Amino acid sequence: MGKAVVAKAFEDIRAALAVLDAEVDGAGLEPFSAADPLAGLVDGCLDVLAGAREVEAGIAGLKAKAAVKYSDTAWAVAGPDAPVVAQEMAVAAEIGCVLALGPRAAGAFLATAHALTAGLPRTLAALQAGTISWQHAVAMVDETASLDSAGAAALEAHFLDPDVLDPARGCPVGEMPAHRFRVKARRWRERHHAESIEKRHARSVADRRVEYRPDQDGMAWLSACLPADQALAGWNRLTAVARALQGPEECRSMAQLRADTFVDAILTSELGAGGNTSGTGAGATDDVVGTGDGADVPCSTIRAQVLVTVPVFSLTGQTDEPATLHGYGPIPASMARRLVADGAGSFHRVLVDPRDGAPLEIGRTSYRITKAMRAWLRMRDGKCPFPGCSNNSLDNEADHILAWHKGGTTGISNLGQPCPKHHRLRHTTDWKPTPATKNEPPGWISPTGRHYKSEHQDWEPPHWPPGFLPREQSKLKERIPFKEPIALRDRSLLEEALLQHLAQ
Repeated sequence: MGKAVVAKAFEDIRAALAVLDAEVDGAGLEPFSAADPLAGLVDGCLDVLAGAREVEAGIAGLKAKAAVKYSDTAWAVAGPDAPVVAQEMAVAAEIGCVLALGPRAAGAFLATAHALTAGLPRTLAALQAGTISWQHAVAMVDETASLDSAGAAALEAHFLDPDVLDPARGCPVGEMPAHRFRVKARRWRERHHAESIEKRHARSVADRRVEYRPDQDGMAWLSACLPADQALAGWNRLTAVARALQGPEECRSMAQLRADTFVDAILTSELGAGGNTSGTGAGATDDVVGTGDGADVPCSTIRAQVLVTVPVFSLTGQTDEPATLHGYGPIPASMARRLVADGAGSFHRVLVDPRDGAPLEIGRTSYRITKAMRAWLRMRDGKCPFPGCSNNSLDNEADHILAWHKGGTTGISNLGQPCPKHHRLRHTTDWKPTPATKNEPPGWISPTGRHYKSEHQDWEPPHWPPGFLPREQSKLKERIPFKEPIALRDRSLLEEALLQHLAQ
């Protein structure tokens, strides 16, 4: 009876798909909205897309369970004397033929399915419930691959269990693109990995390399695996130089300008010309920030800008807590110390709340947004806050959420930093940002009225070295006046007030 039940279930699914297909074509028994058929069809199609996403995820979870069950049963049928390698190949080949996958893809699918069913129960449950996609599940498997069972369970719980002690904030995992979830999961993994990031980074530095890969139509890829600070600084500099070359006479896109500038950098001794054939030059400045108001204009003398946030005790060597390289994620404390010691032009002193690690609010009473406020904004958001966008915050544009002429203030809680593309989207369409806070970027409302959350930074309380915990008052009072770290000198009033409060 099992085969008959399976066949009937899939027959019902196909029948339901036919009904949905007719609804999308406008050939259903009744329109989505009799009062406004076009608006109703718009809303109905979005409902179909949302439902299809959930069903696809459930089907993916079913495929994973079925593949693992087939594999386990096939091994049982083959018996204990079956050659291991041959049996693995046979199982993967059968699954590949059924799903029309190549041998490598079939093996990867089966490995992911095994990882889900054996060690990631929350991920599998979310996949079957339709709250995350198969791509999200693959990202979870990849990011937990090198963790022990406790670490994998903690990573799962952080993102998928709302009742955990410190759940992920902002946009739910299933509502952000899988590539953005992978970034957030990687950052959490780096901060909580059982092995020190210093040791893992030291091993990985030995693997730095440049790779060449031919592509179609006379093209090829030239890529490099580098330490994060160098790679990000190089990307930021390419972006800044390319942005400087844009103008009325420049017909190349940002991607083309970056590519031409990169070629100039590696094939000539000059950086900044970008292969420019339009005759347009650039202004003169050192630091580059995409501001949107013309206040900061990059030029051929541009230097790389790197924004790094490092806990003060980590900076002074009293702890090895990872720092944050904005646009990348956690980095070893030693890399952060080197960036600061080498005089990183964009290093800003940041006071963070010791309770949750979030930047504290600052105020401003004029329209103009200072560089310090822009830096603060980047640290709050990390990137363009539009759902799914990965644009590095150094190329984004500060923008008042409630316009200044409508009574909006120039404070962090009324500022967003959309990338140029989504800044234009905001002012040329009916997409609108929602209110922000000092620690949370704005969400977005679409022209159809749907609300979408943006990603939030997963701020965490900084690590305190022995003797500095607030409850150890006597030790704190002894250390702060006489062994004060250099980075704590010349404190602001807010910093002084916080330290006095902790010393009580």
